[in-house]
Amino acid sequence: MDVGTILQFTLDVLNLGSLYALMALGLVVIYGILKLVNFAYGELVMVAGYTLYLLNGSPLPWLIMALVAVCMAVIGGITTDLVAFRPVRANSLTAMLITSFAFSTLLQNAALLFISPRARNVPLPEIFTQSVTMLGVIIPVRNLITIASAFILLGAFTLVMKRTVLGMALRAAASNFTMARMVGIPANFIITVAFAISGLFAGVVAMLWLGRIGAVVPGIGLEPLLVAFIACVIGGMRSLVGAVVGGYLLALIDVSFNYALPPDLLSFRDAFTFTMVIVILLLRPSGLIKGPDTGKRT
Repeated sequence: MDVGTILQFTLDVLNLGSLYALMALGLVVIYGILKLVNFAYGELVMVAGYTLYLLNGSPLPWLIMALVAVCMAVIGGITTDLVAFRPVRANSLTAMLITSFAFSTLLQNAALLFISPRARNVPLPEIFTQSVTMLGVIIPVRNLITIASAFILLGAFTLVMKRTVLGMALRAAASNFTMARMVGIPANFIITVAFAISGLFAGVVAMLWLGRIGAVVPGIGLEPLLVAFIACVIGGMRSLVGAVVGGYLLALIDVSFNYALPPDLLSFRDAFTFTMVIVILLLRPSGLIKGPDTGKRT
């Protein structure tokens, strides 16, 4: 491959992997503490998307509208904890899983009933439609924004987790939640913070995802949720680093097949991708990176 092709391939992997990694982190933050795969998580992307749609036509600058949409995703994450999970947290994990599906369905049907089942265009800044040329390769600016946003957010999240008291409390709760409660870490507060962080990741992903497709529908969160879940399984459900590694690895596999497969086989790309995922899981059933040994959920 020539230099231009290598550059295009690298940027495609980083662009797609950044979205997958951010979404996967949001899932792992919750799973690490509650041992729960929150299948209502994709609806936070929908909440942010419809918030941006409802703000269309307002005099607010786009950055302010995007910030409001991300904040609504954070509020949605906290509400998910308070309304859907906290009342049944002491029950079985099965009850929480059923609740996550029920809450997801409730949010989707609310969007269908009160807004529209059809796709609605969202406002996007002009920069999202612009492109730059590097080494003869035309690169959409939105891809560069996605990569930069992910690196900044991942770096900030790493600093919070390693250098702050809150981060240490979150890591302690993920490592052994029962012991963390015994030493005085407020359980409900930590869980709410985890849901807020998940909402933040979902809100940012929503803005970047909408920058690619330009419209929001009630089921917009399903695709990023599924690929994020697969990324978590590949990287390791108990590892924050594994979630990031899994996201970028899944993007590498996906983009590699997109480049390598002949045109008549491109429609089967997902089948090849998931075959590779199965091979990885056969070799590493617990994921590529093993997380900390965990205690009981409650």
